[in-house]
Amino acid sequence: MPFRFKSSKALGNSCKFDASFRRHAPVLGIEFGSIQAEFRPSCHFSFRSLIFSKTISISFGAHENCNHKNDRFNKYGLMGSEDDDCTIAKNSRLGFCSQVEESDEDEEDDNREEVGEGGYESCGDKDDNEFMVFRSSDGLNRQREEVMRSEVGDEDFQHTLVREICRLIELRSAWNPKLEGELRHLLRSLKPRQVCAVLQSQADERVALQFFYWADRQWRYRHDPIVYYAMLEVLGKTKLCQGARRVLRLMTRRGIYRCPEAYCHVMLAYSRAGKLRSAMQMLTLMHKAGVEPNLLTCNTAIHVLLMANRLEKALRFVERMQLVGIAPNVITYNCLIKGYCNVHRIEDAIELIDQMPFKGCSPDKVSYHTVIGFLTKDKRIKEIRELMKKMREGSGLLPDHVTYNTVIHMLCKHRHADEALEFIKEADEIGFCVDKVEYSAIVDSFCKMGKMDRAKEIVNAMFKKGCIPDVVTYTSVVNGLCQVGNVEQAKKMLQQMHKHGCKPNAVTYTALLNGLCRNGKSLEAREMMNTSEEDWWAPNAITYSVVMHGLQREGKLLDACDVVREMVRKGFFPTPVEINLLIKSLCLEGKMNEAKLFMEECLNKGCAVNVVNFTTLIHGFCKKDDVEAALSLFDDMYLINKHPDAITYTAIVDALARNGRIREATEFTKKMLTKGLNPTPVTYRTVIHHYCQMGKVDDLLILLDKMLSRQKCRTVYNQVIEKLCSFGNTEAADKLLSKILRTASRIDAKTCHVLMESYMRKGNPFSAYKVASRMFNRNLIPDLKLCEKVSKKLLLEGKSAEADNLILRFVERGNVLPQCQQHLQS
Repeated sequence: MPFRFKSSKALGNSCKFDASFRRHAPVLGIEFGSIQAEFRPSCHFSFRSLIFSKTISISFGAHENCNHKNDRFNKYGLMGSEDDDCTIAKNSRLGFCSQVEESDEDEEDDNREEVGEGGYESCGDKDDNEFMVFRSSDGLNRQREEVMRSEVGDEDFQHTLVREICRLIELRSAWNPKLEGELRHLLRSLKPRQVCAVLQSQADERVALQFFYWADRQWRYRHDPIVYYAMLEVLGKTKLCQGARRVLRLMTRRGIYRCPEAYCHVMLAYSRAGKLRSAMQMLTLMHKAGVEPNLLTCNTAIHVLLMANRLEKALRFVERMQLVGIAPNVITYNCLIKGYCNVHRIEDAIELIDQMPFKGCSPDKVSYHTVIGFLTKDKRIKEIRELMKKMREGSGLLPDHVTYNTVIHMLCKHRHADEALEFIKEADEIGFCVDKVEYSAIVDSFCKMGKMDRAKEIVNAMFKKGCIPDVVTYTSVVNGLCQVGNVEQAKKMLQQMHKHGCKPNAVTYTALLNGLCRNGKSLEAREMMNTSEEDWWAPNAITYSVVMHGLQREGKLLDACDVVREMVRKGFFPTPVEINLLIKSLCLEGKMNEAKLFMEECLNKGCAVNVVNFTTLIHGFCKKDDVEAALSLFDDMYLINKHPDAITYTAIVDALARNGRIREATEFTKKMLTKGLNPTPVTYRTVIHHYCQMGKVDDLLILLDKMLSRQKCRTVYNQVIEKLCSFGNTEAADKLLSKILRTASRIDAKTCHVLMESYMRKGNPFSAYKVASRMFNRNLIPDLKLCEKVSKKLLLEGKSAEADNLILRFVERGNVLPQCQQHLQS
């Protein structure tokens, strides 16, 4: 019921808002009639805190007001119970205290609330789900068609109150009760369009959403409907799909009319976040809410389907929307044209352009430009010219500057500079002013192809036409000269830039430094970077990275580390890949202390050091047999919350076993399994090698059983047998032969051959014969040449029956050598 506070009488203890509250309201000086709120028996809070709510601070960042029975108190780690129009929060904090969360669980909760207890309907491959919205509302009340939206003008953005609120929001990290009280006071003076201006003025859409939630929960304030639409419009341009969905849900609870445009904004947010299935489910929610689709809704749905590569379904969608009387427009057809092009059906796209006039919708320049852009990829110049002719004669659209720009830039992008140059000449003849942007694109394309002479010709032609090259053009030439190894000429190009009044920037110098580094002149590049202040340019993160990589390639690792240190001092942080590259190089040279010191410095400076960097350093210590240092570093990983992975454990296990500490290696392997890490193939090979080398086959089998319970390995016993054979332990290998013969394969046959060869090296052909017999019993054909050797050895030892039997097994299968046939005939 509505209520109004007329006095601030101190009240006693907490009590419930129930029927007794209504009885005692006149006595307390509380009148119903201004603000709508729904109170439940489970809502408890103090009258005292309610009366003195002026002193209560509400935190920005809480999610929207919730009066649904399934909503939970303080769901997102914020304070306060939420209600439709007022939220009273005790012991609340100030400022933007939380981020807007995006999670799949929240999505499921929201969908379950909207659609029903059983969850929302699936929008899979069945057409009925997406097309349900077209089963129009004969039994539903027709909603208003106007969109609750008001355009925000420049005067709203420049309003004093709007600018002051934006200033206070920027100070949210240092908020206090005074600042929040000031913001609350200003909020009540804002008009709805000015609130929209505040939301649209925020550079971070998450901050705008937090302000929206915070303002909505203030006492004596309610968002105007246009504010909801403004918030949805802001979120529709981002990936904050859950925030958009919650705003739409809040509109439903407040009884605010939701036009199709509101659902379109949510669909766009879902599609930007890659949740295309959830985007299409908004059509189902529209149908259940009784909101009829319009052309904007259909175009948005078609766009989402095409993003999901569902062209055929998009075509059926267009047919269905026509059946219910929604005529496609040029935007609809342009989406389909792009969909055809994305699946390389260019001919179908051109055919659709031809059919559009017969469907009551003439193609526009975007229709043609889309197809032209895809034709340029395959250098289909003839078809491009035919399409431009059709554009001019068939549709009455004259190719303009944008048309030629599209063709030129797309051809240059795909390195068809000669063809692009023809279109530049054609545009020049028609009378279009070709500027330095088009010429720079052609110069860059020639440079990337290594045709520097052609690139210079274009630059000279630019001077003749009075089109002075800019820094972008010169940078392309410098980069092209460096790629072909002509660094000296690239240096002279810098001098020409100064001569023509064009100042090189950091990108230009970075291209030159990259050329120096690739030609083995990293120290010269380093010196040039040191004198950057004298030349009035500032290196960026890419510049430092280029020089660092050059020094690393030349083996100047300490200099490369110095570059990274300077890079960090300037506020640029190397990536974990770059850090790992230096650590690995230092480890290969045996400079373990320098590598460890370098990683510690990067860690202390706030660089993104990850588990791969630690593993590389640990592996380096293990290679140097410094196991204690590796174990110490391993323990440090847990202290700084960098959890080792399976590769880290494998390096430690290998080092321990190699130093005879097999028991500790076993414990580390078991620890890895208890941590939930799956052993890698390298882990299996490491454990098998060391256990077989020590002859601890029984212990190995026990450990392998535990490892196989975590991660299956088809060839694990093959590896054990082959490794035992390499160490000469054929007896143990023979005992495991039955484990691989259970599922006979080519890999198992190879293992059996290894065991047979091992027996032959030991002078035991009879055991090799028995292995071959077991293979025949499992329908495995042994190697014929190997069995011939076994047969000969058996004959020398006087075991002719076994030798003949072995050859007969081959004869039975129609596979025998000629000399074996002669032996059998004799």
